[in-house]
Amino acid sequence: MITHGSAAWEGGLKDGKGKLSTKSGALSDYPYGFAARFEGKAGSNPEELIGAAHAGCFTMAFSLMLGEEHLKADHMETRADVTLEQVDGGFAITRSHLTLTAKIPGIDQAKFEELTAKAKAGCPVSKLLNTEITLDATLQS
Repeated sequence: MITHGSAAWEGGLKDGKGKLSTKSGALSDYPYGFAARFEGKAGSNPEELIGAAHAGCFTMAFSLMLGEEHLKADHMETRADVTLEQVDGGFAITRSHLTLTAKIPGIDQAKFEELTAKAKAGCPVSKLLNTEITLDATLQS
């Protein structure tokens, strides 16, 4: 499978404006820029998109792991907090922290922890990210 996202940009770094689009149309000329990335202004930024991709990928991978054990979640919700920091005179994504809350009938805590660890390591976005990836997983009753 090959898919794509695209970015268009006009202007300088701080005064410029960009637009993000995805093949699916989920984003179509969605604004992004310096102020959205570093100053908390409206718009998107690459790190939040990586966070959404990582959360989505991990959750799907975990669903696969559950299915292999003949289990199915009633509900799962994952958040990925992506950290962008200045290091060695430049910027780098230094961490992606996954937080999962899940309700899964018939699973015990040990199996839950085993499968979440497998999903964290095995999801393709985790493999892509050259950074520390941590996980907090909560099994609801």
